[in-house]
Amino acid sequence: MTRRSLAAAIAVAAVLIAACQSVTNRDLPPLELAPSVDVPRFMGDWYVIANIPTFLEKGAHGAKDSYKLEADGTIATTFSFRADSFDGAAKTYRSRGFVLDPSGAVWGQQYVWPIKADYRISYLDADYSKTVITREKRDYVWIMARTPTLPEAELQKLIAFAGRQGYDTTRIERVPQVGPR
Repeated sequence: MTRRSLAAAIAVAAVLIAACQSVTNRDLPPLELAPSVDVPRFMGDWYVIANIPTFLEKGAHGAKDSYKLEADGTIATTFSFRADSFDGAAKTYRSRGFVLDPSGAVWGQQYVWPIKADYRISYLDADYSKTVITREKRDYVWIMARTPTLPEAELQKLIAFAGRQGYDTTRIERVPQVGPR
């Protein structure tokens, strides 16, 4: 392992350890969850349209999550983007998802063993084309779609949804995406 990749792994571990700490704001209502998630149908590519980014995602361009259901029921997750511009360095992070409840809406995402970060599918439209991923702490949120862009009115509805879940919507940033070519 190179010094640079070791530093990146340590940084990822530090963020995830901090992110996995218990919720401290008990005044927030429970997060709304998608009532039922067909996990195999959820698999595939999801473009990150807007988010409250982790430090690793700041400046991300063309960010995309790709999910693949494995034979053992876990979910191989690949997060990829370009750093700081569409011509920036390609970055890829891999994790493993674990469905934690029968609805399919609550997952653990594991970047480093044994820590599983909170991952909740709070909104999922009927045709599985848009989703909002939340966390109990309301520290990070991801608005994602199967396409690299959304009409402004749809994006605003999803941002408003995040606001109703207790998120500070002024912290939500748009992620630059390359439109279909």
